[in-house]
Amino acid sequence: MNPELFHADLEAKPSALADLAAWLEKEPLSLPEGLRRVVFLGMGSSRYAAGVAALRLRARGFDAYAEYGSAAATFPAGPQTLVVPISATGGSRETLDALARYAGGASPVVALTNVEGSKITETADQVIPMLAGEERGGVACRTFQHTLILLLALESRLTGVARDIPDLVRRAAEATSDLLDRRDDWLPTALELLEGPHGVYAIAPAERMSSAEQSALMVREGPRRPADACESGDWSHVDVYLTKTLDYRALLFPGSLYDEQAMDWVRQRGSTVLTVGGHVEGERASIRYRHDDDPDVALLTETLVAELVAAHWWRASA
Repeated sequence: MNPELFHADLEAKPSALADLAAWLEKEPLSLPEGLRRVVFLGMGSSRYAAGVAALRLRARGFDAYAEYGSAAATFPAGPQTLVVPISATGGSRETLDALARYAGGASPVVALTNVEGSKITETADQVIPMLAGEERGGVACRTFQHTLILLLALESRLTGVARDIPDLVRRAAEATSDLLDRRDDWLPTALELLEGPHGVYAIAPAERMSSAEQSALMVREGPRRPADACESGDWSHVDVYLTKTLDYRALLFPGSLYDEQAMDWVRQRGSTVLTVGGHVEGERASIRYRHDDDPDVALLTETLVAELVAAHWWRASA
């Protein structure tokens, strides 16, 4: 792992997104017919992305589940159950172990990976390349973003709801470029507000929970600082207590019906909240970017704030 190369990986996001958009225009995804259920398998960032994908599919009436690759058991194999193992390296041990339960053609398997010919491809009926390029910094950042995009494309194919995914990807590239180009304007404020003795807490609505989980992971993985994630509505039931005793510093991704419920406690206790992509009463500052009024663009873009904060802290401590 290398902080300078991680920073370079982040700067390469717009270019990688452009390549993925071009690929999606000429390589429409094909899936077996008659599917009733989708089981996503993954760990870490892969599972974060899968959790959002599964929720979106359930909202469309599909049986869909995001499982830890390390779970001892999950749904049995069957021809109507699509299994989607996700691993950027293609070698996550837990995901490969889970995938072994579906070997032999009992279920159709569509693997997502960033490494051609990796272990995860050996038993897959179809392989969808992430096309994120080599992440030389050793941290899943572009692969996380590309995984979300490809899962949105799978959603469109499974549900039959037509989406112009390449156009969405290009707008996410514009949003990403906007944040990168203007980082000198917003990053110093973000660093100041999130710098505290008790870590960083990322909060997001269930529909974009992966943004909070990935943001917290970036702070843990690079600079090795304490960080955790919480769903916006659940916050008032599980994390509110921390504002009583800690110097609580939160990165909030607005959009939940329950943002105000959380912010009421934040205002009462004088905690620090930095919002990304929107405004809430009581925030200390807000980071806006191009197309941030589109929830799908936000889903694909907003973690860049935490990634750049983490990159700065990591480089400073290296």
